[in-house]
Amino acid sequence: TWAEQGIAAEAVEGPTRDSNGADLQAGDDVTLIKDLVVKGANFTAKRGTLVRGITLTDDPKFIEGKVGGTRIVLVAAYLKKA
Repeated sequence: TWAEQGIAAEAVEGPTRDSNGADLQAGDDVTLIKDLVVKGANFTAKRGTLVRGITLTDDPKFIEGKVGGTRIVLVAAYLKKA
């Protein structure tokens, strides 16, 4: 029974929130608040870069967006709603 309780606790997902605690929805525009090194793409996403039309993932900690023409997964804690 304790294993089933652990699965139920992990299944509870909250809303995706930015660094300021604002709820993010699919299609929102966000701004990076920190320079992020993008692994595998050999570039750095600079602070202040606008990411338009984000897509939410299954995990509320992450979002998908296009930066520099490349679609990448970003940590929501390093973003603020534009």
